[in-house]
Amino acid sequence: MVISSALAPTDIETRTIRKVRARIIPFVFLLFIIAVLDRNNIGFAALTMNRELAITSQQYGLIAGIFFFGYFIFEIPSNLLLHRIGARVWIARILITWGIVAMVGGFAQKSAHLYVVRFLLGVAEAGYFPGIMLYLTYWFRQRQLAQAVALFCAANPVANIIGAPFSGMILDHIHWFGLSSWRWLLILEGVPAIVGGVCTYFLLPGRPAEAKFLTSEEKDWITTELLREERGKLAHSRVTAGEAVLQGRVWHLTSIYFCAMLGLYSMIFWMPQFFRTLSSQYSNTSVGLLVMIPYLVGLPVMILVGRSSDRMLERRYHAAIPLVIGAFSLFLLGTMATDSIVPTVILWCFVASGIVSLWGPFWSLPNEFLTGFSAAAGIALINCFGNLGGFVGPYVIGAISKKTGSFHGGLVFVSISLFASAMLILALRKRTGQQVEGRTPILQPSQAAVIPIADTD
Repeated sequence: MVISSALAPTDIETRTIRKVRARIIPFVFLLFIIAVLDRNNIGFAALTMNRELAITSQQYGLIAGIFFFGYFIFEIPSNLLLHRIGARVWIARILITWGIVAMVGGFAQKSAHLYVVRFLLGVAEAGYFPGIMLYLTYWFRQRQLAQAVALFCAANPVANIIGAPFSGMILDHIHWFGLSSWRWLLILEGVPAIVGGVCTYFLLPGRPAEAKFLTSEEKDWITTELLREERGKLAHSRVTAGEAVLQGRVWHLTSIYFCAMLGLYSMIFWMPQFFRTLSSQYSNTSVGLLVMIPYLVGLPVMILVGRSSDRMLERRYHAAIPLVIGAFSLFLLGTMATDSIVPTVILWCFVASGIVSLWGPFWSLPNEFLTGFSAAAGIALINCFGNLGGFVGPYVIGAISKKTGSFHGGLVFVSISLFASAMLILALRKRTGQQVEGRTPILQPSQAAVIPIADTD
């Protein structure tokens, strides 16, 4: 009976969660759109940049992927600093510095300059995504987290839905002051990050206690509930930040994410050029519209998968099944000998939907057993090592393309990686007990008073 009442939504729970979703998710959603635009616009810039700077496919693969080395080096320190300094200040710093670096990329004169700028962009952005993942755990309990993560990560396909045609139009129409259109693409899409950083500093609450949109009663409720859940995890297993980065389960999740991100960034950085190979008659705007379609289809699929994962309190199959579908579709793209646009777009829709559907259920898994500084360290480790797949995938496709003159072998390689990610998810042992379902022990009112969420170190 206690468990049932704990799980039944109350008026204050419904009201508080609705407010948090309405105020926090749209703000971080918008910031992530800005991040995705700055990170991924190199894929569209390459449509004209590669020819102007005489960049080979292999060099382009390195330019696209070297971002993740800078990201990798500074990821964990950045996430720990966010947890120590506070989300508002640190996320604002990340946004402003990466906006400046992104704009500098528009003045590159050769491939070596782009190597440096892309590396520094990774350094500047390091900690942003896992920082937001950690930040969401300050507001949402385990049983609401997958949908919250899915709504936040929906910014990735939305950014591509907006950015793909917008980038294509810039490439076709903007050549101000004698600068090439690809330069304006990088410069113009860096400005929103600086504006977003300033807004973050003044508008983003760091914790529920700082939220002006919540009443005192609502602040007390959400703080108590999060503390209740955290104590349940600590009672089950107290994990320090150092222990988190050595846990086998954390490294298992890292390997899953590595294989999945290899697929994601191969799709992001090479899909525009793949569509361009279907016909040299396509304008940059047409390519942008074609690239937009798979993300447009993937967006509602992603949200529905996250919602279903929360409703059923199940993560593994919700993450693995879409990835298998995406892997098979990518394999068909790599082995089919057709230039027909309709089946190609349909298959890319399955690929995009399969990959982006991973985020909601996947990023709920670390929160089942990590909290405080251990969560900061574990999430950052998963993201920084996993994102090295964002270097491997684009670089390997570029190398294979240079050697064979075709993208097809690279697509088959990436499809195998996505399938491996799905199998690793299914091999992940299911955690049993109260933490999995959010059914943490009920504290007495005197124990569950308004206490700041404890950090583990």
